[in-house]
Order: sequence, then structure tokens, then C-alpha cells
Amino acid sequence: MFVAATSRCFEDLPLDDALRRLVDLEYSYLEIMVHESGGHLKPSEVCRDLDRVVRVCRQTYRLTPVAYSVDAETPDEEEYYRQFASCCRLAKATKVVTITVRSAELGTPFNAEVERLRTLVDIATREGVRVGLLTEAGRMSQDPATAVVFCDSVKGLGITLDPSHYICGPHAGGNYEQVMKHVCHVRLRDSTKEQLQVRIGQGLVEYGRLIAQLGKHHYDRALCVDMRPLPDVDQNAEMRKMRLLLESLL
Repeated sequence: MFVAATSRCFEDLPLDDALRRLVDLEYSYLEIMVHESGGHLKPSEVCRDLDRVVRVCRQTYRLTPVAYSVDAETPDEEEYYRQFASCCRLAKATKVVTITVRSAELGTPFNAEVERLRTLVDIATREGVRVGLLTEAGRMSQDPATAVVFCDSVKGLGITLDPSHYICGPHAGGNYEQVMKHVCHVRLRDSTKEQLQVRIGQGLVEYGRLIAQLGKHHYDRALCVDMRPLPDVDQNAEMRKMRLLLESLL
């Protein structure tokens, strides 16, 4: 395992400045957020000008990209898959093997979501990319058992584990060890049952226990810090503290 960070940790900065800040804080690995809303890059622009985005993602100031988070918002189904396919080609061109996607909103028919995920996995597999389904409160993956059923139903689908959503959310305090065997990517911050993100050391995330659980299933990928800036908190100090904490546990 190794420590990484998402570009969203400095979402208020342009991508170039965010990457320089991560380098200054001695991070070596990176997940880039490719979100139509709130991302440093957008799926629509990847689809429109793939070559330019590939050049951008290769200029990462000694940071090694290890994952992309993709969230397309077009209501057009064909365009949605076209944008996702372009993001998979971006991943292949930059030697990234993991793309994280969000699960459908609550109330979506289960079979429809399985079909969507199968299509995404089929597209990604053609480019040698693994799809990780994000564990997220307010969406179908908020229940660990449902997330596991998706993986059992869609061959090749993995899980991007964000334990904060199993601490602060409907599953609050419940066991989620059943998802560990499917984990292909991890995002971390500190959380309480009331707040998704708090300052490091003020929450309930047991990083050592989590790392031990992942180790039992031979997880050897990124532990990716995903902390958005908090009001009146020194983000640089929090990011440095989180890196040192995780490195001390590895």
C-alpha cells in the first residue's frame, strides 16, 4: 500500500497549482477528479479533446497518477457511455488502471443499475481499466451488502471504499468488512457519525484497523487522502498530518 491524494484536496486551486501544492507536501501519487461539476477536468472535455487532456495529465510535477474519478452528468445515454469510454482511453494513455464511478441514486431499479455497471465494466475492460464503485451515502452503494451484490452480479467490478460514508450515514457504526475482498481503491479522511469530514484525530476512522483488514485481502494499492478544505483550518497542515499518519502505519 502507498499514500496518495485526490486533486479535490485543493479544489479551490487550478489543477497546476493543486499539483504543485501536493508535491510541496511530499505526496507522490495522485487521483484526478474528472467531474462535470466541481472537478479539475470534465468528462465532456475529455471526450471533446482527448489529446489535450492526455498532455495535461502527463504534466503532473513528479506525481504519479494512480486513479481517475469520473462523474459524467449528461442525460443522453449514448453520450454518457461515449464520455466514459474517452475517460478510459485517457486512463490507458496515462497508465492508470482504476476509474471510480458513483452508484445510481436511491430508488433506481436494481436490474437497471446492474446493466449500467456491466456496460461500464465492458467499456473499461477493453482499455485494460478496472472500475471501482464508490461507497457513498445517499446512493445505492450506501449499504455494504448491496455493494457486494453488485460486485457479485457484475464480473470485474470492484469497490472504491470510502469508509467515511459507512461511519456518517444510514449504516453508521455498522460492520462493512464484507466489502474488503472487492476493494480496488480507497479514499480517506476523518469523520464522525454527525460530520462526514472533521480535523484529523477528531473522528472515528480507525486507520490501523482498516489497513490491517485490507492487508488480509492482499490489497496493495493506494490509500488516497480525499479531504476537502474546511473553513478556518490550515489545509496544508491537515494534509501533511494525514500523510505522516498513514505512512507511519504502513
